[in-house]
Amino acid sequence: MSIAVPEPSTESPALPDFLTIEEGDFVIHRLGSKTFRLDKTKARARLAGKQVINGQRSAELNILPLKYHEAYRIYKQMKANHWEPDVIDMTRDSQQWNTGALSSKERWIIEMGVGYFSAAEGIVGDSVLHVIEDNLTAAELKHASLRHIAEESIHMDSLLHIIGSLNIDLDEVTAKFTDIPSVQKKNAFITRQMPELKMGIDLTKTVNKQRFAKAIFGITQVMEGTQFYALFAMILSLHRQNKMTGIGQMFQYTLRDESNHIELGRYILTQLIAENPDLWTPEFRAELVEFMREGVELEKEFVRDCLPEDGVGMTQIDFLTYVEYNANRRLAGVGLPTLSNVSSNPFTWLDEVIFLRKEKNFFETRVTEYQTSGSLKNTAEDDLI
Repeated sequence: MSIAVPEPSTESPALPDFLTIEEGDFVIHRLGSKTFRLDKTKARARLAGKQVINGQRSAELNILPLKYHEAYRIYKQMKANHWEPDVIDMTRDSQQWNTGALSSKERWIIEMGVGYFSAAEGIVGDSVLHVIEDNLTAAELKHASLRHIAEESIHMDSLLHIIGSLNIDLDEVTAKFTDIPSVQKKNAFITRQMPELKMGIDLTKTVNKQRFAKAIFGITQVMEGTQFYALFAMILSLHRQNKMTGIGQMFQYTLRDESNHIELGRYILTQLIAENPDLWTPEFRAELVEFMREGVELEKEFVRDCLPEDGVGMTQIDFLTYVEYNANRRLAGVGLPTLSNVSSNPFTWLDEVIFLRKEKNFFETRVTEYQTSGSLKNTAEDDLI
């Protein structure tokens, strides 16, 4: 009896449905009949080509591979702090505003706050969009700057919410940033730096890199970081006295946003300098210090207009000192010499207000309403006051 012997198979062993093979800088994926060969050196080249300016540009806003990790951290902090003005209850503010509960000095501070910031927030948003974001080439820096712009729109919404709730005369609001000399001068001081950068300039030239650096410094460290803070402190001082607490709450959230803008601007500026040391000449550093000095003098003039004389629990000299304190901090933050020997904050209570702690019940509202768990601890607390 013969036994049948099977013929040897000529078919190849079946391959797995999915196979991954690493060969040096290549990763090969086989999925059935398809093969994909990925070159990891391309990602490394893309990372190496990232720069604050003059880097590789791509058609898409793809933040990978991520290089500027700190900018992304700040972006996430900004997002965690998201808030909306329209749901903040303005009933009590309206009652105080319309029943004579505020003195004329207190009303003037609120009016100046609405009048100045209605123009200033728009200047910042437009400048970040057309001067900073347009000229950045690293996607994660552009990504964070776009969030900055979005927050300026929220701040504009908050001012419209205030104007509508209190029934403030819109024509008078507009007149404040056109007819009050100190406001006019502050706005012109910043905007005169921007026209050439908006039109587009060759950022491979050192002089143009310096113009761009000065614009970043002016928007985020001089304007947002120094020229906003005294008026914030005045309004939050009223808020602390249980007056205009809805407005105070909005300004509290706005100030928290501004602290992230300052930090982002400082980070972009320091990275720009590290990548372009040719711009950081002794002459240019001196130019930035003088630029801050001019900004401080204009801000002091504005403070005197907002608070012509002491009163309502406020002393003019404290706010003038506060301007110097913030200017010194912004200069030191980017490695520049300070303007004066002021090193202590005259308003230590602002720390508690900005961080939404300790005094959170003094105005009987829920100040943590717009703070997600990720934002309850900010890793840069020293930058927020």
